[in-house]
Amino acid sequence: MATRAALSEVALRLAVEHGFSQVRVEGIAAEAGVSPRTFNNYFSSKEEAIVSLITARVRGFSQAIAAHSTDEPLWDVISESVVALVPPEDELDQWRQWVQLIKGVPSLEAEYLRAYASLEGDLVAAIADRTGTDPRSELFPRLAACAAVGAVRAALQFWLDNHESTSYRSLLQRAIREVGAGLPAPR
Repeated sequence: MATRAALSEVALRLAVEHGFSQVRVEGIAAEAGVSPRTFNNYFSSKEEAIVSLITARVRGFSQAIAAHSTDEPLWDVISESVVALVPPEDELDQWRQWVQLIKGVPSLEAEYLRAYASLEGDLVAAIADRTGTDPRSELFPRLAACAAVGAVRAALQFWLDNHESTSYRSLLQRAIREVGAGLPAPR
Protein backbone atom coordinates (compact mmCIF):
# COMPACT_ATOMS: atom_id res chain seq x y z
CA MET A 1 0.00 0.00 0.00
CA ALA A 2 2.92 2.38 0.54
CA THR A 3 3.85 2.20 -3.15
CA ARG A 4 0.25 2.84 -4.18
CA ALA A 5 0.02 5.88 -1.88
CA ALA A 6 3.39 7.20 -3.08
CA LEU A 7 2.35 6.87 -6.72
CA SER A 8 -0.92 8.63 -6.03
CA GLU A 9 0.80 11.46 -4.13
CA VAL A 10 3.26 11.98 -6.98
CA ALA A 11 0.51 11.86 -9.62
CA LEU A 12 -1.60 14.39 -7.78
CA ARG A 13 1.32 16.70 -7.06
CA LEU A 14 2.49 16.63 -10.68
CA ALA A 15 -1.03 17.29 -11.95
CA VAL A 16 -1.39 20.30 -9.64
CA GLU A 17 2.10 21.63 -10.49
CA HIS A 18 2.12 21.03 -14.25
CA GLY A 19 -1.50 20.54 -15.25
CA PHE A 20 -3.27 17.27 -15.94
CA SER A 21 -2.46 17.16 -19.66
CA GLN A 22 1.28 17.41 -18.94
CA VAL A 23 1.36 14.37 -16.66
CA ARG A 24 2.36 11.00 -18.11
CA VAL A 25 2.45 7.58 -16.48
CA GLU A 26 6.16 7.37 -17.25
CA GLY A 27 6.77 10.67 -15.45
CA ILE A 28 4.77 9.60 -12.41
CA ALA A 29 6.64 6.30 -12.24
CA ALA A 30 10.05 7.94 -12.65
CA GLU A 31 9.30 10.55 -9.98
CA ALA A 32 8.17 7.79 -7.58
CA GLY A 33 11.25 5.68 -8.36
CA VAL A 34 9.39 2.75 -9.96
CA SER A 35 8.87 1.44 -13.47
CA PRO A 36 5.78 2.18 -15.57
CA ARG A 37 4.98 -1.53 -15.25
CA THR A 38 4.91 -1.18 -11.46
CA PHE A 39 2.63 1.82 -11.86
CA ASN A 40 0.29 -0.36 -13.94
CA ASN A 41 0.25 -3.00 -11.18
CA TYR A 42 -1.44 -0.42 -8.94
CA PHE A 43 -3.46 1.76 -11.31
CA SER A 44 -5.19 1.31 -14.63
CA SER A 45 -4.75 4.97 -15.59
CA LYS A 46 -3.22 8.26 -14.52
CA GLU A 47 -6.76 9.42 -13.70
CA GLU A 48 -7.18 6.62 -11.19
CA ALA A 49 -3.80 7.43 -9.61
CA ILE A 50 -4.58 11.14 -9.33
CA VAL A 51 -7.98 10.57 -7.73
CA SER A 52 -6.83 7.69 -5.51
CA LEU A 53 -5.70 9.72 -2.48
CA ILE A 54 -9.04 11.46 -2.21
CA THR A 55 -11.10 8.34 -2.83
CA ALA A 56 -9.06 6.36 -0.29
CA ARG A 57 -10.22 8.75 2.40
CA VAL A 58 -13.82 8.51 1.21
CA ARG A 59 -13.73 4.69 1.25
CA GLY A 60 -13.23 4.75 5.02
CA PHE A 61 -16.72 6.23 5.42
CA SER A 62 -18.69 2.96 5.48
CA GLN A 63 -16.08 1.31 7.71
CA ALA A 64 -16.40 4.18 10.17
CA ILE A 65 -20.17 3.74 10.20
CA ALA A 66 -19.84 0.01 10.88
CA ALA A 67 -17.50 0.72 13.82
CA HIS A 68 -20.21 2.62 15.76
CA SER A 69 -22.63 1.02 18.18
CA THR A 70 -26.00 0.13 16.68
CA ASP A 71 -27.62 1.95 19.63
CA GLU A 72 -26.56 5.32 18.25
CA PRO A 73 -28.98 7.17 15.92
CA LEU A 74 -28.15 6.43 12.29
CA TRP A 75 -27.77 10.02 11.08
CA ASP A 76 -25.59 10.97 14.06
CA VAL A 77 -23.32 8.05 13.18
CA ILE A 78 -23.23 9.04 9.51
CA SER A 79 -22.42 12.63 10.45
CA GLU A 80 -19.65 11.66 12.89
CA SER A 81 -18.21 9.12 10.47
CA VAL A 82 -17.98 11.49 7.53
CA VAL A 83 -16.55 14.34 9.59
CA ALA A 84 -13.85 12.01 10.95
CA LEU A 85 -12.62 11.60 7.37
CA VAL A 86 -12.14 15.32 6.76
CA PRO A 87 -8.45 16.20 6.49
CA PRO A 88 -6.94 18.19 9.36
CA GLU A 89 -7.46 21.95 9.15
CA ASP A 90 -3.86 22.58 8.03
CA GLU A 91 -4.37 20.26 5.01
CA LEU A 92 -7.66 21.72 3.79
CA ASP A 93 -6.10 24.24 1.39
CA GLN A 94 -4.24 21.42 -0.33
CA TRP A 95 -7.41 19.29 -0.31
CA ARG A 96 -9.32 22.14 -1.96
CA GLN A 97 -6.66 22.43 -4.68
CA TRP A 98 -6.87 18.71 -5.36
CA VAL A 99 -10.65 18.63 -5.57
CA GLN A 100 -10.73 21.71 -7.81
CA LEU A 101 -8.23 20.03 -10.14
CA ILE A 102 -10.37 16.91 -10.28
CA LYS A 103 -13.58 18.84 -10.89
CA GLY A 104 -11.88 20.83 -13.64
CA VAL A 105 -10.87 17.84 -15.77
CA PRO A 106 -13.74 15.72 -17.14
CA SER A 107 -11.84 12.42 -17.12
CA LEU A 108 -10.75 13.01 -13.51
CA GLU A 109 -14.25 13.94 -12.46
CA ALA A 110 -15.56 10.75 -14.09
CA GLU A 111 -13.07 8.72 -12.01
CA TYR A 112 -14.14 10.67 -8.91
CA LEU A 113 -17.82 9.96 -9.60
CA ARG A 114 -17.03 6.28 -10.09
CA ALA A 115 -15.49 6.27 -6.60
CA TYR A 116 -18.63 7.88 -5.18
CA ALA A 117 -20.76 5.18 -6.86
CA SER A 118 -18.60 2.52 -5.20
CA LEU A 119 -18.94 4.33 -1.87
CA GLU A 120 -22.70 4.35 -2.29
CA GLY A 121 -22.70 0.56 -2.61
CA ASP A 122 -20.57 0.17 0.52
CA LEU A 123 -22.88 2.52 2.40
CA VAL A 124 -25.97 0.57 1.36
CA ALA A 125 -24.49 -2.52 3.02
CA ALA A 126 -23.35 -0.65 6.15
CA ILE A 127 -26.73 1.07 6.57
CA ALA A 128 -28.63 -2.17 5.97
CA ASP A 129 -26.54 -3.88 8.65
CA ARG A 130 -27.12 -1.05 11.15
CA THR A 131 -30.86 -0.83 10.53
CA GLY A 132 -31.61 -4.53 10.10
CA THR A 133 -33.04 -3.91 6.64
CA ASP A 134 -32.60 -5.90 3.45
CA PRO A 135 -31.49 -3.75 0.50
CA ARG A 136 -32.94 -6.31 -1.93
CA SER A 137 -36.46 -5.89 -0.57
CA GLU A 138 -36.43 -2.53 1.23
CA LEU A 139 -35.69 0.88 -0.25
CA PHE A 140 -34.41 2.56 2.93
CA PRO A 141 -30.72 1.49 2.89
CA ARG A 142 -30.26 2.54 -0.74
CA LEU A 143 -32.19 5.77 -0.27
CA ALA A 144 -30.25 6.65 2.90
CA ALA A 145 -26.90 5.88 1.19
CA CYS A 146 -27.79 8.03 -1.83
CA ALA A 147 -28.96 10.84 0.45
CA ALA A 148 -25.76 10.69 2.52
CA VAL A 149 -23.51 10.72 -0.55
CA GLY A 150 -25.58 13.53 -2.07
CA ALA A 151 -25.24 15.56 1.13
CA VAL A 152 -21.46 15.01 1.13
CA ARG A 153 -21.17 16.07 -2.51
CA ALA A 154 -23.42 19.13 -1.97
CA ALA A 155 -21.48 20.20 1.11
CA LEU A 156 -18.17 19.80 -0.71
CA GLN A 157 -19.30 21.90 -3.67
CA PHE A 158 -20.76 24.56 -1.38
CA TRP A 159 -17.50 24.67 0.57
CA LEU A 160 -15.44 24.96 -2.61
CA ASP A 161 -17.58 27.88 -3.71
CA ASN A 162 -17.61 29.56 -0.25
CA HIS A 163 -14.47 28.26 1.48
CA GLU A 164 -13.44 31.61 2.91
CA SER A 165 -16.54 31.93 5.06
CA THR A 166 -17.46 28.33 5.84
CA SER A 167 -15.93 25.57 7.96
CA TYR A 168 -15.93 22.37 5.92
CA ARG A 169 -16.45 20.17 9.00
CA SER A 170 -19.45 22.12 10.28
CA LEU A 171 -20.93 22.34 6.78
CA LEU A 172 -20.64 18.60 6.33
CA GLN A 173 -22.26 17.90 9.70
CA ARG A 174 -25.07 20.32 8.93
CA ALA A 175 -25.72 18.75 5.51
CA ILE A 176 -25.91 15.22 6.93
CA ARG A 177 -28.09 16.24 9.85
CA GLU A 178 -30.48 18.18 7.61
CA VAL A 179 -30.85 15.19 5.31
CA GLY A 180 -31.29 12.92 8.32
CA ALA A 181 -34.00 15.12 9.79
CA GLY A 182 -36.07 14.66 6.66
CA LEU A 183 -35.46 10.98 6.17
CA PRO A 184 -36.73 9.06 9.22
CA ALA A 185 -35.09 5.75 10.02
CA PRO A 186 -37.23 2.62 9.72
CA ARG A 187 -39.04 1.51 12.86
